[in-house]
Amino acid sequence: MRADIILDAAGELLVRHGYRRVTVEDIAARARVGKGTVYLHWRTKVELFEALMLRDSIDFVDELVDLLRADPTEVRPHRFARASFLAICRRPLLKALLTTDFDLLGKLAHHPMRSHDLLAAGRIHDTAMRFALLRTDVPHLPYVLNASQIGFYLFDGGESAEEPLSEEARADALAFTVRHAFEPADEPPPEALTAAAAEFVAIFQELIPPYRKWIYERGKSDD
Repeated sequence: MRADIILDAAGELLVRHGYRRVTVEDIAARARVGKGTVYLHWRTKVELFEALMLRDSIDFVDELVDLLRADPTEVRPHRFARASFLAICRRPLLKALLTTDFDLLGKLAHHPMRSHDLLAAGRIHDTAMRFALLRTDVPHLPYVLNASQIGFYLFDGGESAEEPLSEEARADALAFTVRHAFEPADEPPPEALTAAAAEFVAIFQELIPPYRKWIYERGKSDD
């Protein structure tokens, strides 16, 4: 689709130069289309880049859905945290969004689907609690768990006496932390993991239609 060609060009330029330095003219030239063609799809530069962020989000969600379908044990919080960390690291725009990187994202740091994302995150947490995948004795668990995980995105180990850690090493360290700090000691039964994974998949799949609508139906397109 022509819209995806434009988004591909926008993504390359955004990662290279940052939001403030990229213009619609730059994107049109990179995509080899006219500036007016870009505006057929999105009315503003902001909407174009919001669509780009949401397209990456769809790819991320699809990856997690495939993972959970292939192996329901990946729903265990430490394994899910590890997989999510590596998937985010492979997508620099989502990592920038998660860490609120204003240099790269500018005003995109507060994209319009954030409230939708937060609602899904709350449902994921509730599902994990209902299937006893998380401890019940940690005060303010959603905050503590999220705050703990964000640190692994922000720091690579180079701030300490150690050499910077690879993404795999950081993912392993994150999984260890989540397993021992936030999960019950007992192993969850297989049937609970299967049921929880199915609910995770259903929640994630609900995210995709509004994302696609935002990306491809904001303006007129003749694709």
